[in-house]
Amino acid sequence: MGMQFEQFSKKLEQSHYIADADLVTTLSLMESLSRPLLLEGEAGVGKTEIAKVLADVYQCDLIRLQCYEGLDASTSVYEWNYSHQLLSIKMLEGSGSSYKDKESNIFKDEFLLERPLLKAIRQSKPPVLLIDEIDRTDEAFEAFLLELLSDFQISIPELGTIKASSIPRVILTSNGTRELSDALRRRCLYHYMEYPDYEKELRIILTRLPNIQQRLAEQIATFVQNLRKIELRKQPGVAETLDWARALTGQNIEQLTSSEFIIQSSKSCLLKTQDDVARLSSSELGELIDNIS
Repeated sequence: MGMQFEQFSKKLEQSHYIADADLVTTLSLMESLSRPLLLEGEAGVGKTEIAKVLADVYQCDLIRLQCYEGLDASTSVYEWNYSHQLLSIKMLEGSGSSYKDKESNIFKDEFLLERPLLKAIRQSKPPVLLIDEIDRTDEAFEAFLLELLSDFQISIPELGTIKASSIPRVILTSNGTRELSDALRRRCLYHYMEYPDYEKELRIILTRLPNIQQRLAEQIATFVQNLRKIELRKQPGVAETLDWARALTGQNIEQLTSSEFIIQSSKSCLLKTQDDVARLSSSELGELIDNIS
């Protein structure tokens, strides 16, 4: 049975995840309808973090499939442990075993290497399955994945059909580098994640760093919000905000000033490409900081 909305929202907060009401609703529906959830949005808005938090909320395993161009079934579902199979064949040499006996001896479960998709459906307790950056794969893999998510079973020629021991909670993420098929979108619930506004970003900072000075947290949130208004190649995400906040508190800094360390740490933690570092000089970053001090 799924959790009630209020209970689920409270569980997310206990796991230190600040979620909007619409996201809480979508995650609740995901549970009650047993549907995969497709999350889209810019890199750094917290899509992957949701899967980690759900594993914490449900006290279950998180199984992650990191997608990339060229990903196929052998690396995402299963493959055979060839070295162990060869060893087994050598041990059977001279035993007088028939070919059929030898074949059945090497194609058995103990020689099967579980990759994320097979592992996810063989858990006794439903895990969270994170299929990260599905847009990096090709259409053929997407079609294969769609079949798996529909039936939750996998056919292995040498062993037969393996049906799911439990149905995983599936999170798919996409950064929008390729348009996904309508068939996959129809199969999933959908949520688009934006960068947080000032109030939400401040809450995230205060939740994740409970010992931070209130004034410093407010300044950091304001600075990052202003930084995102500048045309950058890679906008700083929530993870970058938290990295910078930890760097500042680690140096016992209580408020932002245009000191050399604060300017340099903002470059290191918030700007992630050479183009962006070149776009903003130290003096310009200092001015941005002074404007909110």
